[in-house]
Amino acid sequence: MTLEETFKKIDELMEKLSDDELPLEESFTVYKEGMELLGGCQKIIDDVEAKVAALEEDGQSDEE
Repeated sequence: MTLEETFKKIDELMEKLSDDELPLEESFTVYKEGMELLGGCQKIIDDVEAKVAALEEDGQSDEE
């Protein structure tokens, strides 16, 4: 799943959670799924940040 697809799924889960008729147990399941998806997003973002930092370091070492 791409980052964009994950964000879309998280939006869908947030809509479900805003439903006052959603049973408590199902709310917990939806919340848990959303938190797992957010954790996956954070890992993707951390990986990209590490790659950007590595590229920046390479660029700076070439300039020296």
